[in-house]
Amino acid sequence: MIVAERKPLGEIIGFIEDFRKVLVIGCGGCATVCLAGGETETKIVGSALRIAARKAGRQQQILEDCVTRQCEPEFVEPVPGRLGDENIDAVLSLACGVGVNLLAERLGDVPVFPGLNTKFLGATAEPGVWVEMCAGCGNCVLHLTGGICPVARCSKSILNGPCGGSSDGKCEISPDVDCGWELIIRRMERLGTLDRLVEIAEPRDWSSSPHGGPRRVVREDLRQLAAEAEEEKATTA
Repeated sequence: MIVAERKPLGEIIGFIEDFRKVLVIGCGGCATVCLAGGETETKIVGSALRIAARKAGRQQQILEDCVTRQCEPEFVEPVPGRLGDENIDAVLSLACGVGVNLLAERLGDVPVFPGLNTKFLGATAEPGVWVEMCAGCGNCVLHLTGGICPVARCSKSILNGPCGGSSDGKCEISPDVDCGWELIIRRMERLGTLDRLVEIAEPRDWSSSPHGGPRRVVREDLRQLAAEAEEEKATTA
């Protein structure tokens, strides 16, 4: 999932203090799972902003909503209509950066502000702790490394084994950080696949990484199905 955490309240207030009517929109996806922007957090942020406005003597109305996922157009489709009906001046999104981007594209002249800092792709390590496990590099090598990502889990993103700085299974940057390659080697020992590491791999193709502008995935079969559905709808209308 995408892991995010709430921005400091003072920073959020700075975004919206000049707007009369603000809609705080939460997300029922990843932001809910990492307890940063779900329905409960949306209510908490909304309440905190109302209290702050009263203390500052601002005449400001804070409304709240939470959609199933802010990264899917079908779930944010009703939002523009509500903004027009209720004369919303600004939106505070409690979703990852993807949700903020999508809302900004859909809402025209209404400004959209981020209420969260998007951190990484990760998983729950223990209650209240999330750890990065994927760098979204676009060319997965987990089949070669026992299911543990060297790009995300190694501090240097080394692809061919541990560096000389690791000690007692920990990374040289901190004794609190596991050496990613130590984890990989232990895992592959348990799987009985350690011999794969002596195989010479081709140089990695980094063209799929995010350095060439926004990446996209295109499924032509799904595009065709969508086009056929639209055509059928038009003929039966």
